[in-house]
Amino acid sequence: MTEKQSQLDKFKEAARDLDCDDDEARFDERVKKLVEKKPEPGQPGKPE
Repeated sequence: MTEKQSQLDKFKEAARDLDCDDDEARFDERVKKLVEKKPEPGQPGKPE
């Protein structure tokens, strides 16, 4: 990395080094595995 790179460029380079991609569908799929959906109001579920 050069010293003149912006923070964004450094982030992009680090993401490439980690084999990340920018596929929005893949991102949504992975986030859904991590996030638990809140129950709709009036529906049984965990208390908020």
